[in-house]
Amino acid sequence: MKTDILGRIKQDFTSYSKGQKLIATFILENYDKAAYMTAAKMGALVGVSESTVVRFATQLGYAGYPEFQRSLQEVIRSKLTSVQRIQVTNSRIGDGDVLESVLTADAEKIRRTLEGIDKVSFDQAIKKIVDAKNIYIIGVRSSSSLAGFLNFNLRLIFSNVHFVQTTSGSEMFEQLMHMGEGDVMIAISFPRYSKRIINAVEYARSVKADVIALTDSPSSPIAEYADQLLTAQSDMASFVDSLVAPLSIINAIIVGVSRVKGEEISRQLEKLEGIWDEYEVYDKSGK
Repeated sequence: MKTDILGRIKQDFTSYSKGQKLIATFILENYDKAAYMTAAKMGALVGVSESTVVRFATQLGYAGYPEFQRSLQEVIRSKLTSVQRIQVTNSRIGDGDVLESVLTADAEKIRRTLEGIDKVSFDQAIKKIVDAKNIYIIGVRSSSSLAGFLNFNLRLIFSNVHFVQTTSGSEMFEQLMHMGEGDVMIAISFPRYSKRIINAVEYARSVKADVIALTDSPSSPIAEYADQLLTAQSDMASFVDSLVAPLSIINAIIVGVSRVKGEEISRQLEKLEGIWDEYEVYDKSGK
């Protein structure tokens, strides 16, 4: 749901029953903890039954408590401070094995991403990239590493790739000023969302460039500007986000584009291999 769930709870507070008000108060005051609690645990903490918590979720318009919980998690991730993120993650892992916990959670994110991604949008995105006059890639803060990886690989295939540097707002727009119809912007953004990338995709749409948005949900602030929306599951791993699922989508984009380009990319890579050998770019000692 695009509506801020916390705002909805606050707005409808006076209409709730006594038990529902206890649940609502707890969520509003402890949303960072509530988002990762079972219905049973929340009920026990506030003094109501598990079924009352579940009914509260359905009254808000959700199919059940798990859907309500996921919606709350999506909303609060952009609200939590770095310190709160560490506290929430430590609470979730508890005394468990950190390595097993993180890797298991990452595998689940990739599975859920595959189930939820729009494959038609993915295929359209591949075609837009291949046919683009110019390709602009942008990612801010933690997402910049994803953008850099995509930039590195697409530059091996295309000569029209522009990696937008976002160290300052004015310099960003100087890099985008020649963008227009027939161009493609690939925008990558995950919580906590940066205002710079929101401004960038808004500008791209205003000059009629095609926008491919890789983000975490349809409620992301860059989603409304997207011509092709690719969503990837992302969640907190301490004060940072787990970005394995979006990286998997980026890998799929690179493979998809290379399959379309076929023989052309093979010729380019053969030429590159010759250059790399001549200038000893890679160690071939076998050690």
